[in-house]
Amino acid sequence: MQDEIARLRQEAEHDVVVAETAGALEEVRRIYLGRRGRLAVLFDRLPQLPESERRAAGQALNEVRAQIEERFRRRAAVVAGRDRSAQLEQERLDVTLPGWHRHLGRRHILSRTVEEVQEIFIRMGFDLVDGSEVETDECNFEHLNIPRDHPARDTMDTFYISDELLLRTHTTVVDARIMRERRPPMRVLAAGRCYRRDVVDATHMPVFHQVDGFMVGEGITFADLKGVLLAFARQMFGQEARLRFEPDYFPFTEPSAQVAVWFNDTWLELGGCGMFHPRVLEMAGIDPERYTAFAFGGFGDRVVMARYGIPDIRLFWENDLRLLRQF
Repeated sequence: MQDEIARLRQEAEHDVVVAETAGALEEVRRIYLGRRGRLAVLFDRLPQLPESERRAAGQALNEVRAQIEERFRRRAAVVAGRDRSAQLEQERLDVTLPGWHRHLGRRHILSRTVEEVQEIFIRMGFDLVDGSEVETDECNFEHLNIPRDHPARDTMDTFYISDELLLRTHTTVVDARIMRERRPPMRVLAAGRCYRRDVVDATHMPVFHQVDGFMVGEGITFADLKGVLLAFARQMFGQEARLRFEPDYFPFTEPSAQVAVWFNDTWLELGGCGMFHPRVLEMAGIDPERYTAFAFGGFGDRVVMARYGIPDIRLFWENDLRLLRQF
């Protein structure tokens, strides 16, 4: 057995020296020092030796195990140091190079301004609601006093999914739905994207944002509408803001008006407004003899353009960082 022990020591020392990686070194340790390793096999054979040889063989095996373990520890330290050096070299940073500047994202100016508009009306007691961008022809048009043969449909031509489903042309459709679900008095505000087949220019896009609100109650008048919009304008554009109402026509309001704000020495159109047509109230199940209501819509993209002096609505959709980073 002494010859086998000497041979095992030589082979173990050789295998430890040639192991270049931590994985290879661990495999050498398993082969020689593992529970079923070559050294353990020799220890298992000790009881089979004559008693006169057993003590010397056991002592030699213990010495060999100690030597192999020591060789293994030294080689492991060398391999670990080499691996650390290689990792440090791979991850080395040149501190003389300029650092990496990570640009932080931010809310789009449209989203931020629409949220600010919502907050102003919420402070005035309006409930914020949401609606689907895909609507029925009945709700989008007929419940707002725009039957199929009405010429106003030509100015609101939209994108049809089917004969009865379309992309909504205004957030006023949310008003029609909410008025059928709730009972007066009520103050409601809706905001979101709308769609029309408009020719693209500086003030028109096939997709745009609207904020639409209405108030229903007993004795509601056009004067209440003017007061609400004036309060909004002064919070949005400053206490010196003035409003101008010009007669207009919408099938779902009577009388109707376009509202503009005096800002930066010019009149800027914000949207339309008026008193809900009695027919609209009737279709919502509200008695027009008892209740009246005003409504307003727009106040989305054009508010942003007016407030920040952005001359072209197309700039909102070009994702030009030179514009977005200004706000």
